[in-house]
Amino acid sequence: MKEKILITGCAGFIGSSLTKKLLKNKNFSIYGLDNINSYYDLNLKKNRLRELVKDKNFKFFKIDISNKKLILKNFKKYKYNHVFHLAAQAGVRYSIENPEQYLNSNLIGFYNILEAIKINKVRNFYFASSSSVYGDKKKFPLSENFSTDFPKSFYAATKKCNEVMAYSYSSLYKIKTIGFRFFTVYGPQGRPDMTPFSFLDKHFRNQKIKVFNQGKHERDFTYIDDTINLIFKIFKKTKSKKFKSKFEVYNIAGGKPNKLMNYINLIEKKLKKKIRKKFIKKQPGDVLKTFADVKKTYKLTKYKTQVSIGDGITNFVNWYLNYYKKK
Repeated sequence: MKEKILITGCAGFIGSSLTKKLLKNKNFSIYGLDNINSYYDLNLKKNRLRELVKDKNFKFFKIDISNKKLILKNFKKYKYNHVFHLAAQAGVRYSIENPEQYLNSNLIGFYNILEAIKINKVRNFYFASSSSVYGDKKKFPLSENFSTDFPKSFYAATKKCNEVMAYSYSSLYKIKTIGFRFFTVYGPQGRPDMTPFSFLDKHFRNQKIKVFNQGKHERDFTYIDDTINLIFKIFKKTKSKKFKSKFEVYNIAGGKPNKLMNYINLIEKKLKKKIRKKFIKKQPGDVLKTFADVKKTYKLTKYKTQVSIGDGITNFVNWYLNYYKKK
């Protein structure tokens, strides 16, 4: 019997990439769920999905996770063994202007998934958290055992809530639960609201890019292939009955911060053009620096991230130029 795996947010950046990876393993039947919302370019989401539905081992459902009735009906019918919950309303800055979207998706939607998992006795639950839960720390690298009680944005607050909600359900109903704290994931087919995508969009519209905090930000940029390899290795290690812990969170990162200006310089080098910039102050909700402690993740997976920031930027820019037919 094939193991049944559900991936929510399967038309998203990380969700579609993970789905592709899991479809390579013929021991799994893969199911995807997404509401295909218009937070960013619908064509990009539809193109990701178009690739996935070519595989006969993939079944797609267009469902919003805030619709509890449809979620419960779906779980009851398909009886999943493992669930990767990656569907969420993303974006730190957007959460300041539109908090209700985050309430519906990241809190009510997350609760609906937890209830469906509890009722249908799903064996293993994996969910997306974020490096934003750490807040604006002064001590680095950021370890999984650090306090996460001071989120700087409502988005970060919802992700902190997800971890607490997941822990309570894991404890009460003996659900094996693993959280992934993602650190600035980027790469081909990435999110248009994030760098480097947003920088190239502005550049090709002949607009200035906004460089927040006068360019003094640092981020632990994590390439998409490394992100997916880490998720898959954690999945392989934790899904077996030999893995006894009922609840864990893991940093998904390279464990190396990069200065934002160095990052922009790499994009310019690849384009062989200067990008016009507007330096502005730090925005509400932004943190100054992210830098992950990856010892816990490495101990479990023995995997070191492989794609350098230079190669990652090159791969992304090549994809963007080809996808949007730019020169």
